[in-house]
Amino acid sequence: MTASTSEFKVKTPLGPSGRAMAQPMDPSLVEAFQLHVTMERNASAAYLAMAIWLGERELRGFSQFFKNESTSEQDHACKFADYLISRGQKVLLQDIPSPRQDWSSVEEIISASFQMEAEVTTSLHNLYNLAERSSDMRTTVFLDPTIDVQVSAEDEFAHLLGRVRFADNQPSAMLILDSELTNGQHTRFKLA
Repeated sequence: MTASTSEFKVKTPLGPSGRAMAQPMDPSLVEAFQLHVTMERNASAAYLAMAIWLGERELRGFSQFFKNESTSEQDHACKFADYLISRGQKVLLQDIPSPRQDWSSVEEIISASFQMEAEVTTSLHNLYNLAERSSDMRTTVFLDPTIDVQVSAEDEFAHLLGRVRFADNQPSAMLILDSELTNGQHTRFKLA
């Protein structure tokens, strides 16, 4: 008696998207990833609105900085979507509300941005904790470099906020900061 070829087929597990997956993801982790994609998309919209507000006030360095941040946040959302796809999950895009479009000062924008970055960091730490609890090493490995980059972004906004506060809304000081942003010279001095 000969075994048919169908007896030797290996049943490959499929994820919700119908894509092959090596390890299922905990549903609470998938949900947290979906929320994080939305958070990144919201940040992208907020930074674009900030770039426009700053551009309207002839602060082209600040405006370009925030336009780049908007693009970066959109790229982050895509990176998380790509990860969900690679794990066989569906990516569910939620509605993005219109971002705030009016501020009283550059300091208010930078302060709001710093807070937004801190919230993204918290979300990443939450994802990491959920991945650890579900023994999902694939996700912790994915998140490690992302968290490092996020902590650097938080540091960059803290530095920029400190500089803007020090400038105390003085036009000449703000134009110097704007010029530094235009020329990519806005990073803080590091001792190491």
